[in-house]
Amino acid sequence: MQLLAQHNLSSLNTLGLNSQAELYTELHSFSDVQDLLKDQQLKKITWRILGGGSNLVLPAKVGGLTIRLANKGRELVHQDDEAWYVKAQAGEVWNEFVQWTLANGFWGLENLSLIPGTVGASPIQNIGAYGVEVKDTIFEVNCVELATGELKAFSNSECQFSYRDSYFKHDGAGKYLIWEVTFRLPKKNKLHLEYGDVRKELERQGLESNPTNISKVVCEIRSSKLPDPAVIGNAGSFFKNPIVPVQVRDQLLQKYPTLVSFPYADGMVKLAAGWLIDQAGWKGKQIGPVGMFEKQALVLVNHGGADADDVWRTAAQVCADVKERFGVELEPEPIRW
Repeated sequence: MQLLAQHNLSSLNTLGLNSQAELYTELHSFSDVQDLLKDQQLKKITWRILGGGSNLVLPAKVGGLTIRLANKGRELVHQDDEAWYVKAQAGEVWNEFVQWTLANGFWGLENLSLIPGTVGASPIQNIGAYGVEVKDTIFEVNCVELATGELKAFSNSECQFSYRDSYFKHDGAGKYLIWEVTFRLPKKNKLHLEYGDVRKELERQGLESNPTNISKVVCEIRSSKLPDPAVIGNAGSFFKNPIVPVQVRDQLLQKYPTLVSFPYADGMVKLAAGWLIDQAGWKGKQIGPVGMFEKQALVLVNHGGADADDVWRTAAQVCADVKERFGVELEPEPIRW
């Protein structure tokens, strides 16, 4: 384990924000974790865990110790008549893991193709896309309790998953380091073609509806709508789809017949945040170096030289304009350090 002072984090967050860590280290093996936990001086300062930096807004100065997970490995650990159980280390790049599962004939994650970030971050945010959430496939999350160094396995129910949320964003935040995740991938997989243009794109290309082809068209759709962080800084979808009662949706439909919504549960629906932001006039609009992407209003982008204050200033104005026009509250997805 190597400890670095005043380490530049600008290339380690997809928004491309200028940021510097007071102290920084990478964990490649479990012995690195053990070395870290033995250091009594480091235990006295704040620790923050960094994954792929794709769902994060970094300040100019990050105090304490920034820990980046760099552990790698993926394997089939068990199978029965109903499912494959596949384990991946937290530092694995998410999309590389998804493509590995498909290449080995394990399906279930195809709709989550090309989502940025790491395996370890996936349960924290309960990542989701095109009608699938990662909670649908997570069997167990193995963690290190930072205060004691003890290993703890969280079952799916113990993770307390909900829409873009989990135990690890609340009571578990700062207490546990996610080290590896085990996924249960069903052998009789139900294909999810209802969201977005997945079914339409399969038909347009004359492709069979199977997991590999679903992954292919999901990657193509995402690439057509979302900017490459290497070209223009962004954190993907910046706002959650707001969840409202059906009655609120129906009232809005009377005034806005083209309103886009999706079924949720218990008399609630999800409104398409991108549609709301677009209709509020924010598609392609910017304040200083930060704005909403010209091809997808849900994506906040850094046109260059932005800092965290620029990001939150723009996000706050977007929220205010949507609230004024539709009476709906937007909530940012990225974590604020």
